Amino acid sequence: MSTLRTLRETPRHLLVCEKSNFSHDKSRHRHLVETHYHNYRVSFLIPECGLLSKELKGLVMEIGPYYSVKHLPLHELITHEFINTFVKKGSCCALTYNTSIDEDNTVALLPNVVSIDLMDLSLHPDSKKSERISWSFKEKKPLKFDFLLAWHHTGAEESTMMSYFSKYQIQEHQPKVTLNTVRELQCPVLQSSELKGEPEEACSALELFDWLGAVFCNADLNNESNDFISTYCCPQPSTVVAKACLCTITGLILPEKIYVLLEQLCHYFDEPKLAPWITLSVQGFADSPVSWRENEHGFRRGGEHLYNFVIFNNQDYWLQMAVGANDNCPP
Repeated sequence: MSTLRTLRETPRHLLVCEKSNFSHDKSRHRHLVETHYHNYRVSFLIPECGLLSKELKGLVMEIGPYYSVKHLPLHELITHEFINTFVKKGSCCALTYNTSIDEDNTVALLPNVVSIDLMDLSLHPDSKKSERISWSFKEKKPLKFDFLLAWHHTGAEESTMMSYFSKYQIQEHQPKVTLNTVRELQCPVLQSSELKGEPEEACSALELFDWLGAVFCNADLNNESNDFISTYCCPQPSTVVAKACLCTITGLILPEKIYVLLEQLCHYFDEPKLAPWITLSVQGFADSPVSWRENEHGFRRGGEHLYNFVIFNNQDYWLQMAVGANDNCPP
């Protein structure tokens, strides 16, 4: 009976919403982006836009690459050569794939590392601690995983992932980019100062969040009686835009790349535009062991951890952060 009762329980989700302005000294938009490490999908929606600018499209097409390496021994990520080549010369992220966070051993490499500080190992390569960790990974428990890796380097690129891991099964990937023009899209009316909305004047951040999910899933928003898949419709008040540009990028996408994209989207309103707002949504890998920073992440009934920026034409923004299951509150 307890199992049946548990199955009937509504999955717990947490959504945190806040508003600020990109020009404010205490705005934490950059920190938020840079500490959400393992990003699987990035989507942005621009109402009243049928064609991306040359600058924005070029940025989208150059957001990769990332790599997959099969049967990579874990000790390879703590060698002094790897640390000096990649960790100390930029931002390097790695994540095991084809592993379930609640069932399998899972490994993630963060820029500042969760429990083994690679920078500390590089400073003390001959220490007992360094020798002990190396022995544990190479001899006591010689674990191997399939990894996804990405590297954002600073300065001249002296080495590449492909050449460094050439003795393993490594493959380079470019993120998948999908560009769609959505016509006659019914959009919620928003006011940047009204996060909770205003009856008959503006929709709330929560209503927008639900609506975006439907748009990204390509769901019909007509609420027709003969639609057996979805009866959802656009919240009110709303307005119909002739066309909107929807772009989705899928792969292992580094936070540094996402922040550059966010900055470019902020500059979208440097010249007068018909769109009153645009959105940038980022989803993390469901089986990442962390969500933000070192916050432990689990799957349980759903592995979501994501955030969404609503960028207004006056440089105000809404920030929405969501996690599910038994995760801690987003930062």
